[in-house]
Amino acid sequence: MYLHMIGYDASWASFHIVEVMSQQTFRHKRIGYLAAEQVFKKNDPRTKDFVLLSTNLLKKQLHSKNPYAAGLAVNCVSNIVTKDLARDLLGDVTAMLESSKAYLRKKGVLVLYKLFLQYPHGLRLTFEKLRKRLEDPSPSVVCGAVNVICELARKKPRNYLPLAPQLFRLLTSSSNNWMLIKVVKLLGELVSEEPRLARKILEPLSKLIRTTSAKSLLYECVRTVTRSLPYVFNNSFISLK
Repeated sequence: MYLHMIGYDASWASFHIVEVMSQQTFRHKRIGYLAAEQVFKKNDPRTKDFVLLSTNLLKKQLHSKNPYAAGLAVNCVSNIVTKDLARDLLGDVTAMLESSKAYLRKKGVLVLYKLFLQYPHGLRLTFEKLRKRLEDPSPSVVCGAVNVICELARKKPRNYLPLAPQLFRLLTSSSNNWMLIKVVKLLGELVSEEPRLARKILEPLSKLIRTTSAKSLLYECVRTVTRSLPYVFNNSFISLK
């Protein structure tokens, strides 16, 4: 790690890194996973084989009884994931979404985005499990799911129209400003696909505009309202003072 930090190529140590990743002692394991995140490059032929060599190790680690050890594996996967690794680990990561520990559910939800980028077909296979996390009892897990869905919806908002009722519920019940920013932004994207949604979200958005003290949330609300009004008034132009 030190050699890598000061600019030297450390790919020659890839096998040793894998050995340290497999250590039983957590403090050693943590150093190994950190080194893998920094040294293993998914497009570098010098370390590509070692990324594949780590697949079984990562699978085992994702099911570790120690949640923090499993968290190390998730962090590592998010940095070194390839198409093959995403396909092989998708089932193990989605299994984390059913964990009794919110820490692991949140980690699992967030890393799904990186897996979907490498293996888009995986989204169809796991969409329902991701959708269920919008109803998760832990606010941090719900926030993670909203973030992932918001990023995924940038390409094809229409695919996420079925989530509109759940997103509307979050809009009217959540007090997490950072999550509300994402929800408002996502609903604004969905309005262009389903104009009837515009009339429904105007009232809760107006309420947020009147009550919120968060400038970033206020900005997104105003922006979404101005995008929605033409759909409410049959695309007529109006002036706002």
